[in-house]
Amino acid sequence: VEPTVEPGHGERIARYSEWNNRGKKYQDVGLGNPGMERTRHSVGMAVISALADHLGVANRWGGDRSVCGDVIMTEVHGSPLVLLRPRRMMNINGVCVAKAAAKYGIKPENILLVHDELDKPLGKMSIKQGGSARGHNGVRSCVECLQTDVMPRLRVGIGRPAGRTSVERHVLTGFSSEEQNIVNCVLVQSVELLLLHEGNKHKKSK
Repeated sequence: VEPTVEPGHGERIARYSEWNNRGKKYQDVGLGNPGMERTRHSVGMAVISALADHLGVANRWGGDRSVCGDVIMTEVHGSPLVLLRPRRMMNINGVCVAKAAAKYGIKPENILLVHDELDKPLGKMSIKQGGSARGHNGVRSCVECLQTDVMPRLRVGIGRPAGRTSVERHVLTGFSSEEQNIVNCVLVQSVELLLLHEGNKHKKSK
């Protein structure tokens, strides 16, 4: 079945056809809300965008209607890698993730979810190897749509709100200028962590 893509992305169609004959494939997803990329809740999208910049493929973002998301098809350490930014709201991000996994032939254990984490302070991040959604609606949606919780995650700390600020308001607002300086460092460190994770997966697959 030929992929449904928006006009102007013939190169990606050709790359998609070529991938049909490739072996193990990977997918890195930045969870978040489309149109709200600068908010705390969408820091996962910022990380994936930073990864695309680092890999020199940021100019290849293209909307793919068949997966309801923005997609880049590239390679890291010789392995095919799909970068995905869902175009559906956070609580149904899993729909996009599952559609992309089905289209590109990617197993759930090879899908890495990048998302914000309230229980980690701003500036901290860690890789988590699967498990429960821990109250995160985007992760919960992915678990439900993929029908498994084996997906590894990069949890990027945003900290809990101070004072009487509600969690909802906290996650849907942007970072202050002072916080943004920390976020800039977080993006660099997160990309390094992702590349290290991809490298370790590549070694294990040999």
